[in-house]
Amino acid sequence: MRRLLNIPLIVILMGVGALAMFVPVLHALVLRDWLSARSFFYSGTIFLFLTFLLSISTYDSRRPRNLTRNHLLALMLCFALLPAMLAVPFLEAAGGDVTFLDAYFEMVSSLTTTGATLFDDPATLAPSVHLWRALVGWLGGFFLWVAAIAILAPMNLGGFEVTAIGGIRQSEAALYSVDPRGLLLRYSRQFAPVYVGLTLALWLILVLLQADPFVAFCHAMSTLSTSGISPVGGIEGTLSGIPGEIFVLLFMGFALSRRTFTREIGEGGIQPLWRDPEFRLGLLFVVVVPALLFLRHWLGAYEGATEGDMIAALRALWASVFTVLSFLTTTGFIAEDWTAARAWSGVSTSGLVLMGLALAGGGVATTAGGVKLLRVYALYKHGMREIERLVNPSSVGGAGVVARQIRRQGAFVASVFFMLYTVSMAIVMTGLALTGLSFEPAMVLTASALSTTGPLAGVAGEVPIAFSAIGAAGKTILIGAMILGRLEMLVIIALVNPAFWRQ
Repeated sequence: MRRLLNIPLIVILMGVGALAMFVPVLHALVLRDWLSARSFFYSGTIFLFLTFLLSISTYDSRRPRNLTRNHLLALMLCFALLPAMLAVPFLEAAGGDVTFLDAYFEMVSSLTTTGATLFDDPATLAPSVHLWRALVGWLGGFFLWVAAIAILAPMNLGGFEVTAIGGIRQSEAALYSVDPRGLLLRYSRQFAPVYVGLTLALWLILVLLQADPFVAFCHAMSTLSTSGISPVGGIEGTLSGIPGEIFVLLFMGFALSRRTFTREIGEGGIQPLWRDPEFRLGLLFVVVVPALLFLRHWLGAYEGATEGDMIAALRALWASVFTVLSFLTTTGFIAEDWTAARAWSGVSTSGLVLMGLALAGGGVATTAGGVKLLRVYALYKHGMREIERLVNPSSVGGAGVVARQIRRQGAFVASVFFMLYTVSMAIVMTGLALTGLSFEPAMVLTASALSTTGPLAGVAGEVPIAFSAIGAAGKTILIGAMILGRLEMLVIIALVNPAFWRQ
């Protein structure tokens, strides 16, 4: 296995993608879908042979001068070039009037766990093609788990810059000075059983709740990867109902903090999950926002004299809790009773609430996108400390070295990231406006792409926005926005930094 790491990372990822193409082949053979089976089999065979040739020609046992830079560059190439390979079987199996740009858009959306789709009617695509979309999103989510710890963490990127003290922690400096290829292998072995086990556990639970096995499997992969990809257009309307939504909500909680699936040693040893600031802030959102939404719906129901329907009220409250956590983790699943809640109260739910939750995002080093909860927490603690100093100028902030780091340098870096994020939104919105879109659709689509929450486009605006109605120029801009939203602007800046390349 260590000899395989002498091959460039992008070539290894090509091999994984080529092997994954044989999974839809087996599924298509069972369904007797010969077109999909041939498309994925031929593509997988050709790309597997191409990967073999590239592995031989690029194999090098020598240690490069800057392995971290090479792997960071491979990380960007993964989301920019690998979807071009993954789009080939999709293009062949989809058929019809599908262009390569459409197939590339779908694969970028899946690999970045965005979940945006150009096919408004799920029946347009064969079941094996839906399986391919969900599988690519699931693999993209696992790659994010591993890459965040093995590549971004040593460079204090991806949200780790908020808690970094003096660059890299002294206790981890020796580990991070080791070959990053070893870290990739180590964390892949460590996280793979957890990721696969959680996916299979959720799938089994949904099947026991009478959900269709194929749909349940796609939803299980989409939940763990927070891609929100569904072969039936969403989790609503499935046979599992509210019991299934309860278990999906529990598994979406893994995107609130990396400490839900890995241990991290702090100042006082291994910290319990309830003391993690990201997890607590996420739970605060899940409690406060649904309560406000329910209050708004209850007032609307009171004015309409329907407040006596307690069952409808409880279902509306549950729909708010599920949908809030879904968009906070950038999954994008909508509760079955979300529409019924609005019908019960007679008032609509503002899409700006869901857009704000998606932009806030989930935890650092998880499959969730957005700004990340740790950065939001750093700005919150800095603001509270400034208010405290206004009230009592002689006060001294405590809570340890890490807390002071978050309130000072961490908050400063978080504010810089927010500024870059805002500039990125302005640039993408301007580009979409130049293609002919009005202000509201441009804003919603920009937030959907940068936060990697594709289903946001269907619920955030006054009317649902279809990605299929966007022209080729708009699709190209959104592809770049999805890649930028997944990599984050700080990674792009690190790649174009001249000092980074001189090292």
